Amino acid sequence: MRLILNAGLIALTLGYTLSQFYRAFLAVLSSTLQAELGASPGDLALSSGMWFLGFALMQMPVGWALDHLGPRRTSAAFLALGGGGGAAAFALAGEVWHLHLAMGLIGMGCAPALMAAYYIIAHEYPRAAFAGLTGMIVGLGSAGNILGAAPLVTLIHAIGWRESLWLLAAVTLAVALLQWLVVRDPHHADGAPKGSVLQILGLRVLWLMLPLFAVSYASSAAIRGLWAAPYLRDVFGADDTMIGRATLVMGIAMVIGNLMAGPFVRLCRSLRGAVMAGHALSIAALAGLVLLPGESLLLAVALLGLVGLTGTNYALIMAHARGFLPVHLLGRGVTFLNMVSIGGVGIMQFASRPLHQSASGTFAAPGAYAMLFLFFLAPLVVGTLLYRLAPEAADD
Repeated sequence: MRLILNAGLIALTLGYTLSQFYRAFLAVLSSTLQAELGASPGDLALSSGMWFLGFALMQMPVGWALDHLGPRRTSAAFLALGGGGGAAAFALAGEVWHLHLAMGLIGMGCAPALMAAYYIIAHEYPRAAFAGLTGMIVGLGSAGNILGAAPLVTLIHAIGWRESLWLLAAVTLAVALLQWLVVRDPHHADGAPKGSVLQILGLRVLWLMLPLFAVSYASSAAIRGLWAAPYLRDVFGADDTMIGRATLVMGIAMVIGNLMAGPFVRLCRSLRGAVMAGHALSIAALAGLVLLPGESLLLAVALLGLVGLTGTNYALIMAHARGFLPVHLLGRGVTFLNMVSIGGVGIMQFASRPLHQSASGTFAAPGAYAMLFLFFLAPLVVGTLLYRLAPEAADD
């Protein structure tokens, strides 16, 4: 049974790899889509936001489906219909609004990608193993950020962007089929009592964490997936190849950060301590981008890499919150928290569009992006300060 379970987690990790790819690949397509469809950075901010909005809106239905249908049917069906269908719609896009529609569909399709794996781990493994295992899955899945950087640029140059999207649609359908074949639902999931959202909201300790959940992932996700490319192009004149390399640095940093989640928790001696240290690093990296947005390309890439490295904060804070969720609230609980996190990304990406447009009319390019980075920094500081009041989980 353990071998079958491991095969299922591998298939779910492949689905999460696609999720990471799809939320980040617009960065290297920005110039191409602007030239062929007239999509401005603001339009792509909306498209990217639609991915996160579709993803967030599906979290509560996914929570219900995990509890009642199990992770196998939930993950495979969503990925095939939403992910594969959305990639095909993107390949056929002839207008900017087609991109918005396609990204929304892909976001819906990717909604169970990580939560199905979390659900299985939470039911089948000890609590103490949660941070390490989920960090490993997020780290391996973050290879999608790498594939969505320089390798995607190479593929597009070789066969074209529409052909690349058709290929991705086929790969997405293949992964969905693999999940249907090898993922196995936890034995006791069907007989477990089912919780409600009201019970989750009744856990007062989570209220100290929710503000940080809402803003923690927004900086790394939005900057890597959307703003890194126009920032490097507008401030430093970077071309697609340089942008691909810079976002590759961020992608590699995301992988390293998440794979080191378990050792980092042991180094900090507690999940809460690891969350605090990780967010301190994130705040420092964003502060550097705010204060020195146009200093040098090398410094900018290094700071963007640090932002990518702190993408592991999501796995850490989720592991901490999981310690307060009883078994019957696991399905609804982790998807609710994920909805808050991804919904925060979507809202901040939507809001970043008019902010950048306004700042661009007032400041030169470096100053406009400094204001953008400050937009991500300020709520992160507030959320971290509130999180300091949260206690350790019982089994940290």
